[in-house]
Amino acid sequence: MAAKPELLAPAGNFAKLKTALAFGADAVYLGGKRFSLRSYADNFDFDTLKEAVSVAHDARKKVYVAVNIFCKDSDFADLKEELPRLHRAGVDALIVSDPGLIAFAKESVPDLALHLSTQANTLNSHAVRFWHRQGVERVVLARELSADQVKAIKDAVPEMEIECFVHGAMCISYSGRCLLSNYLARRDANRGECVQACRWHFRVSEGDNALELEEDARGTYLLNSKDLNLIDRIPALIEAGVDSFKIEGRMKSEYYVATVTEAYRRAIDAVLGGGAVPKSSVELLENVTHRPYTHAYFDGDNAATVSYDDSQQGGKGVFVAVVLGAEGKTALVEMRNRFRDGETLKVLSPQYSADLDVTVRNLRDAEGTPVADAKLVQQQLYFDSDLSLTKGDILYRRSV
Repeated sequence: MAAKPELLAPAGNFAKLKTALAFGADAVYLGGKRFSLRSYADNFDFDTLKEAVSVAHDARKKVYVAVNIFCKDSDFADLKEELPRLHRAGVDALIVSDPGLIAFAKESVPDLALHLSTQANTLNSHAVRFWHRQGVERVVLARELSADQVKAIKDAVPEMEIECFVHGAMCISYSGRCLLSNYLARRDANRGECVQACRWHFRVSEGDNALELEEDARGTYLLNSKDLNLIDRIPALIEAGVDSFKIEGRMKSEYYVATVTEAYRRAIDAVLGGGAVPKSSVELLENVTHRPYTHAYFDGDNAATVSYDDSQQGGKGVFVAVVLGAEGKTALVEMRNRFRDGETLKVLSPQYSADLDVTVRNLRDAEGTPVADAKLVQQQLYFDSDLSLTKGDILYRRSV
């Protein structure tokens, strides 16, 4: 059993990295400007990456960089410069999938840890043992495995660190190896340019006649996978010996990163402390926009992993403002969605074990002018509160 599994959160940019760390992530994963499977995240240039590593290490947290595209020969000239650059930046590991790149990395940056991406489709202990012999220190197992299969792999190869996705979007294709984007939009999903064609609403045509492809009267999202949610399976994940719990979402918002990271942080700590997964953790995950949740294959075979109804559904929470700082009971916030003086909001904060209410009082702008209705996007505002707030806390409104 892993004594204290790592909570690994996505960092699509610097702000999200700081959010993930503030809300309890033990490590973050991110991409540079090239070679990662999320080309359309903001990502990090070299100077920003160095600063990000410094911030994480000061907090005794780790940074892993995805270099997990399927490489072509033309990529290696640039990789010859990129890998030593990442090493100089102080990153803790590279996330890789291509066997040629793994061999290349072992030659060019031999003391930099390698984590095998889920894109490598690792499904059995023989493959895990093989990768360990190649110098890989951690394997991100394929999402298609059950808890029993994960445990069997860990028991068979205990010297290998095991990482599993626990939350977020899933691909309809096997461990994300998809060509739909290439065929339909000429954007290569296996090189970071996925157009997410699986989320489209499809219909069939015969000649010039369009024929609606219906699962029911509302139509169908034929290839649209549900979102993974294993928060109530944390005890089983720990029992299976999983070393790192990974949250998907480098393209998601700061609000998403904060909410999901906080939910899993509370749950992991509660279970390790001998308790159960808190109800508050489960409820938090309903606040963010998501597709219907599924355990996918964690409990065994599952034929009900596709969401036919819609591409995504709104969460019960609305991100209202982020706290930029506080002095005493006066908070400085940046508006993200409209709110009003006198309104009672919820606070998401790593300093509290549950979401508390805060009433906005004496709302005013930077010049001290009273503001009855905060409706200017990203306006910075002050208000008084009975609750102590800290930088990075999030204010949100929750629907019933």
